[in-house]
Amino acid sequence: MFSPISLADPGITDKVIRLGSLLPLEGDRKDTGNALKAGMEAAFNGQSVQGRRVELAALNDFYQPEKATEGAKKLIDQGIFAMIGNHGTPTTKAILPLLADKKVPLIGPYTGAGLTGPGEILNFRTSYVKEVRSVIEIALSAGIKPTEICGYLQNDSYGMNGLQAIRAIVAEQPNMATLVAKLDEIMNQAGDNPPRNNLGPIGVYQRETLVATTGYESLKKWEKANNTTCRLMVTVGTFDAISKFIGYARYKNEPWTFSMVSFTNTPVNAHFNELQVTGKVIQTNVIPPLDSPLPIVEEARKVFGPRLDYPSLEAYIVGKLFLAIAAAAENPLTREGFLKAARRQIYDIGGVKVDFTNGRNTGSDWVFLAYLKDDKTLVPAKPGDLEAMFKR
Repeated sequence: MFSPISLADPGITDKVIRLGSLLPLEGDRKDTGNALKAGMEAAFNGQSVQGRRVELAALNDFYQPEKATEGAKKLIDQGIFAMIGNHGTPTTKAILPLLADKKVPLIGPYTGAGLTGPGEILNFRTSYVKEVRSVIEIALSAGIKPTEICGYLQNDSYGMNGLQAIRAIVAEQPNMATLVAKLDEIMNQAGDNPPRNNLGPIGVYQRETLVATTGYESLKKWEKANNTTCRLMVTVGTFDAISKFIGYARYKNEPWTFSMVSFTNTPVNAHFNELQVTGKVIQTNVIPPLDSPLPIVEEARKVFGPRLDYPSLEAYIVGKLFLAIAAAAENPLTREGFLKAARRQIYDIGGVKVDFTNGRNTGSDWVFLAYLKDDKTLVPAKPGDLEAMFKR
């Protein structure tokens, strides 16, 4: 149970700092949600700031915007100092107006949408746009044509962040006005789960479904109509949906090379083994590898042992980031003081640099690249590895 509320900023008492988080603790994304919760709780365990311990109230939202909105109202009514580590783009975007209205900061959401508002947001991780761009730039340097870049995306704001990245880099290439117009047409479709298939080099699936055939057929229609091949398939979605699609494409003997963004992370090797998916899969990430010698990763390995995965490590880093900023803020702690401290200096979180100075609201620009070997293990990419993959 929470301690009695004081008359300071909401979520602050003499002994406690109360934080809230909305996560999929049940349902299809429960493994990720519970890993995020465990990472933050581990970071806060036994720690105090200005003599106050940190309490985390995590509510289940099933990765559904409506549930996230209900949960946000409940946490705000209970009294929280800030939201932290919220999972997902559509769910997080849904609650931003509520947070802004009540002046509740949002720290380190588990989304690469690069959210800028409304309200005060401190993103830890870099954007999906930068993740996708890092792969597309390698593909282009290896000789892939812009017309050979396609996408399989979740049909919501999360997936459309991937489309924004594809569109931005295609627009930088010569003589691509027609293709850019197609991508704009897809992106500008309105409504919930709008009809984005069969319009261009993009296949989509509806959030919380695993039907891969509709998006696949959309992509094959594009290939046939334009006498081209999707040599790079950019995917932005949940792991189960993306792995289902990759497995189906492999079953159909497609030669495509696939990329996956960091949000797709789960215990990847186990799932690939179950699906019998083989190589030509690139994974981007926004935090160090699990076997990194950085102090923050070594610390997390000691806490989690073999249970450490990417979501729990990222949440652990975000939790430690909150503690570092709060410790640097003036006493007594206020939301305004916390935000000033966040933007006053660069923070070193066990070897991970986080910089909110000079008006930045995204602390890290770091992207780490890995690829799936033929033995179904995910390994860090060395210079030339990915270029060679596109030339097979």
